[in-house]
Amino acid sequence: MTLTQLRAFVLVARLGSVQEAAHALAVSEPAVSQALAALRRHLGDPLLVRGQDGMTLTEAGARLLPIAAQILTLEAEAQSSIHAPQTLRVIATPALAEYVATPLLDAFVGRSAAKLDANASTVTTREIPGLLHNRLADIALGPCLNDDPTLRSTPIFRTTLVALGVGPHAPHTTWLVDPSGTDPRSETAALLRRLKISEEHIRVHPTQTSACSAAAEGNGVAIAVSHLHRGGLATAITTPATPLPITWHATTLADHGHRLAGAFRRYLTTPDALHIMRNPTSGVPPSRFRPPVHVTIWS
Repeated sequence: MTLTQLRAFVLVARLGSVQEAAHALAVSEPAVSQALAALRRHLGDPLLVRGQDGMTLTEAGARLLPIAAQILTLEAEAQSSIHAPQTLRVIATPALAEYVATPLLDAFVGRSAAKLDANASTVTTREIPGLLHNRLADIALGPCLNDDPTLRSTPIFRTTLVALGVGPHAPHTTWLVDPSGTDPRSETAALLRRLKISEEHIRVHPTQTSACSAAAEGNGVAIAVSHLHRGGLATAITTPATPLPITWHATTLADHGHRLAGAFRRYLTTPDALHIMRNPTSGVPPSRFRPPVHVTIWS
């Protein structure tokens, strides 16, 4: 008994005709008849007999029909599970999630021949190891985490952090940051510590874009990634700690051979990916940040 035989039996039973079953299967009528004959011999029952209204089920055939249909349904589900989209779960620190994660994932998915389902979430640096270790994420975009021997961080892009404002900063200037300013392990927090900025002088904005907009309105000094700032009234101002060189890294578990994560990490070193990281506005303008992938804040 084969799936081909069961498929022929189910279609003949439901359509009442060998001819219509052959048309539905895009095969010849003899092929359907042969499959049905083989199933009859195997089970020792006619299963279907010809009547005035076409082929009708015998008692044994009526008992077999729902079972055969269930088998074919399970076969279809098995096929679907094999060919279902593969999932790549990316986590990223705020600036990368805001500016580059979406266009990078769009480009990576677009150039893949396989079906991929990629999604990105915004996290803090301290959350990255736990999410990777617990298999809640496949790859992280952010600072280097090679101090943890269970993680592997690969450098993917070098840039700088700058201070943006509309004039020289005063001793009690309000510093405008994205959520990375609250992450003790982030480069932004390290910069604030080097500048000895106290908490009461820090204002956290939901995105780096909104922090830069507030700086342009004269509401303080924003910390931003230099090449992601697209002009406007706010310009780079001099501080004792800026510009601060930083390097973006792609981090995975050192011993976890997630195929998609490895492929994405390799893609991040290609000229195409470097161009997107250098000029992400060719994908999604930061001023109109509406990522097509799902973005959440982990708490």
